[in-house]
Amino acid sequence: MTYHSGSRAVQDRVGVRDLADHVGRAVGQGIRPVAAAFLEQQPMLVVGAAAPGSAAAPGNGAVPGRGAVPGGGDVWASLLTGRPGFVRATGPRQVSVAGGLPAGDPLATALATEGTSVGTIALDPRTRRRMRLNGRVRPTPRGFAVEADQVFANCPKYLQKRDTYETVAGRTAGVPRHGRQLTPFQREFVESADTFFLATVHAHGADASHRGGNPGFVRVDTPGELSWRDYPGNAMFLTLGNLAGDPRAGLLFLDWTSGAVLQLTGTARTEFAPDGERTVRFTLTEAVETPAASPLRWSPPAYSPANP
Repeated sequence: MTYHSGSRAVQDRVGVRDLADHVGRAVGQGIRPVAAAFLEQQPMLVVGAAAPGSAAAPGNGAVPGRGAVPGGGDVWASLLTGRPGFVRATGPRQVSVAGGLPAGDPLATALATEGTSVGTIALDPRTRRRMRLNGRVRPTPRGFAVEADQVFANCPKYLQKRDTYETVAGRTAGVPRHGRQLTPFQREFVESADTFFLATVHAHGADASHRGGNPGFVRVDTPGELSWRDYPGNAMFLTLGNLAGDPRAGLLFLDWTSGAVLQLTGTARTEFAPDGERTVRFTLTEAVETPAASPLRWSPPAYSPANP
């Protein structure tokens, strides 16, 4: 199933159902050789999922008015890194990931739980290519595997080019800092970002996507609320469609130089203006800032010519 009712509702509202049907033909379950080769070249992978628990009442995995939902808890996006090859296709519909998340990461338990719905995105700034694979987790002795339900590539729109990276020897992750509102440093972190990753869920699975723009494209309206313009994309509306049915969302901001990571969880809603412009407003529930979480240091960006 490429689209559910939430995505269809947004497609119809914007008037792009026919285009979405055309684009959706590229979504499959199999991992083609070119996609397998791409994955093996990547030093990082972003994973989105709902943490175990309940966003409504303990044990029932329900959101009021929404019914049962995957995971039941807060939705997060997390970063995994490793030597190229740590992510690889190990079957026509399966990828394996060596290693896992630190014990304190919000998704550590989810990725160690059989059947967890996850969305993954492998993004290569060097080539401005990205690949998404959504499916279900199976723990393995070396990490975890994902059995694919959806596999597809995205166009390079709004993806900043970074020519090189290095693995910084001796860089180790600092102690995570938890909070309910953004600190002044975190506000600057968000407002200077040119990229973030966005995790959402629906009744049948999860998704992780990318958002990009010139620094400042994400606004911090208050210490507990962010907003950004939803730029024109591929007309699929997987993310906004998920949010139409389940408002939970997880955001991941990465400092491409220092390796610091800022993870946010909360809820998001889409506002549709009469002129067709769309704005997503995110209300923060919890923030987790981890210094030096990634050992990768990337070169400065060349901003996408598609950025408004």
